[in-house]
Amino acid sequence: MTDPTTLESYPVPDPTILDPCPAAVRNGQCAPDGFSHNHHQQAKHPGQAEAFTTGQEMKITDNVEGEGLLESSMRLKPHEAQSYRKKALWVSWISIVITLILSVAAFTVSFMRSSASAFGFAFEATLDVLSSIIVLWRYSNAAAVHSAHREYIACVVLGILFVLSSLCILGKALHNLATKTPPEVDDFLFTVSILSGILCGLLAVAKFMLGRVLTSRALITDGFNSLVGAVLGFSILICAEIFKHHPKVWFLDATIGVIIGFVIWAYGFKLLKDMVPRVRQTRNYERFE
Repeated sequence: MTDPTTLESYPVPDPTILDPCPAAVRNGQCAPDGFSHNHHQQAKHPGQAEAFTTGQEMKITDNVEGEGLLESSMRLKPHEAQSYRKKALWVSWISIVITLILSVAAFTVSFMRSSASAFGFAFEATLDVLSSIIVLWRYSNAAAVHSAHREYIACVVLGILFVLSSLCILGKALHNLATKTPPEVDDFLFTVSILSGILCGLLAVAKFMLGRVLTSRALITDGFNSLVGAVLGFSILICAEIFKHHPKVWFLDATIGVIIGFVIWAYGFKLLKDMVPRVRQTRNYERFE
């Protein structure tokens, strides 16, 4: 017969195996098979554990955006994020004032001197004013500095503005090509071109830097718009100088207007294609309004 004391000496099963709900529960749910996640990780080969960690690191950005936040929320401390947000607001206000003045001057040059590049820059400057206003809205709410949903809405509006502006620029440039209208050159045109190129170039650098730190596609798009404005400003100067010495290349000014129009259209279309689905994906995570 079996000794009762022998039965009592059998080892007791590991309580962690019998626990159907692990300590590390996510969203209030147990693991599918009733065992803890940690228990399964212990059973894996060490090489498999390292592969899981690497894959997890590669998906950090996607996971953060999936929760309605931008990547900047993981890299910036709260006071740093607010500091950069205020800088973005200041740059936007400065951009609005400068580009509004340049826009009026460029429209004046465009109609007085029949310059398609000047007309294109005038529309670019107007677009820059509008895009900076959108950035102001984007960062007007301090609590929404890392909001992905707010970011994507701003990008969609910018994309629409880009597409509409490109159509106007293309229309003016193609009209000048069809009517063979040469640009007129004077000191006023040179002054506006130089100021436009330098000021828009500086604004573009500032916006790119802030957009990179805040991982803001809206700020980077605004910077791209300022960069295009700088290119157009210098192109007015170059085309006018070439036309002065070589009147046969009268079409160069309008041709650059066509190229810039297509570039803006392509950027706006790509922005809409990328951002519209993201607005739908993150609309349920907006918690700042």
